[in-house]
Amino acid sequence: MRVTIFGATGLLGKALMREWRDDGLTPLGSKHVDIRSPEAVSRTIEQHRPEWIVLAAAYTDVDGCETQQQLAFDINTRGALNVARAAKSLGSKLLFLSSDYVFDGEKTTPYGIADARAPRSVYGKTKADAEEGILEILPSSCIVRTSWVFGPGGKCFPDTILTLATTRSQLDVVDDQRGCPTYTVDLARAIRDLCHKNAHGVVHVTNAGDCTWFELATCLLRESGSNSVVRPTTTEKFPRPAPRPKYSVLSPSSLHSYGLRMPTWVDAVQRYLAERQISG
Repeated sequence: MRVTIFGATGLLGKALMREWRDDGLTPLGSKHVDIRSPEAVSRTIEQHRPEWIVLAAAYTDVDGCETQQQLAFDINTRGALNVARAAKSLGSKLLFLSSDYVFDGEKTTPYGIADARAPRSVYGKTKADAEEGILEILPSSCIVRTSWVFGPGGKCFPDTILTLATTRSQLDVVDDQRGCPTYTVDLARAIRDLCHKNAHGVVHVTNAGDCTWFELATCLLRESGSNSVVRPTTTEKFPRPAPRPKYSVLSPSSLHSYGLRMPTWVDAVQRYLAERQISG
């Protein structure tokens, strides 16, 4: 199977390139093609003629999106629609990476794929608009929503916590936001499997279980053997430009419908730490 990956140099893209080995992959980063250019996207897809396109390229700085709104919409929404139109014209299938930020976080039970989009941040709005536009252009597309993504080889919450713990004996981490951590290795494998199963529509893909950022940080330091102490605090004490969903747990039932299961987030943390130690 011929697969073109937009965003192959990002955190998830690197994992996709490592985990997806049995098909013909074309990795593309921003230096290869700017998805904001419909002409460049069309030329690229016509050149490679992929059976599947995985669109993992995005402007993911959630706070940066609040001040760089034009850039955020140009990349995350208009760029995504450029890829969808080119995929449709060439007959390629499309898998688009979306986010738990399309929800407002007001629920107290896991979000299902039929729950209404109600983004509170610019980043969430760019992803929600992209979802709607893609499904209108290419109804057979697969929209993969994920959350709290972490992995080796780039900036992520676990890396930040572990780095801070080397110089601080005490860390304050918010305990009033609950979601599902997602390890790039497991996410990449699920994306590969969904493409092989010709998945379509919206699918929620996260590691099993949920936690708060405080609980995730506590697990990270315990499993890594750190002596640093984590103290719970509130979102109010750590104001950020972009509002965060207080609750963004995603129901796995849409993934289970394809016969796929994800390991627990604790298991994922243990494997992440082992890989981080190996890579130095």
